Amino acid sequence: MASQELSAKSTNEIYVGIADLKVGHAPLVLITLGLGSCVGVALYDPVRKIGGLLHVMLPRSTEFSRNSHPAKFADTGVPLLLAEVLKLGADKRVLEAKIAGGAQMFEGMVNIGERNVEAVKEALAALGLRLVAEDVGGNRGRTMILDTSTGKVIIKTLGSSPKEL
Repeated sequence: MASQELSAKSTNEIYVGIADLKVGHAPLVLITLGLGSCVGVALYDPVRKIGGLLHVMLPRSTEFSRNSHPAKFADTGVPLLLAEVLKLGADKRVLEAKIAGGAQMFEGMVNIGERNVEAVKEALAALGLRLVAEDVGGNRGRTMILDTSTGKVIIKTLGSSPKEL
C-alpha cells in the first residue's frame, strides 16, 4: 500500500473519510467527521510532530468475508496506522494514542460503538501503544481534529462545547 502521507504545503487541513486514514508532519491538521458508532484513532509523536488519524467503522475484519479494506476495521486499521506513522519517522516508544466516538446511535440495536471501542483498545494494547485520552460512548456523533503542531485533539459534539483531549 502506498503511503497515506499528505504534504502540508498545499493545505494544512486534511479530511479523513470513513474507513480511511491519513498521516503527516506538522503543521498538518487532520479532521474526521461523523464519528457515531465509528471510532477515531489518533497517533502522535510529540518529539517529531508526526501524527495520523484513522476512522474505524467496524471492530474485526475476521467477522466478514469481504474485508479487503484494512482501514475499515479496528484489528487491521490500527496496525496500518502505526505502520504509516513509523514510515514517516515516528518513534513508537513515544507515540501517544487518543480515541473518540463509539456512540450508541440507535436504541434497541446491537451496540456496535461499544464493540468498536473495545476492539480499538485491544489493538492498541496488542501493539504496545499508550492510550492517553478518550472521549467515547454516549449517543451523539463527534468530529475529531488532530493538530500535528501541538498534538492537541479537539472533539466537537453537537450541543456541547469543544473538548480537548
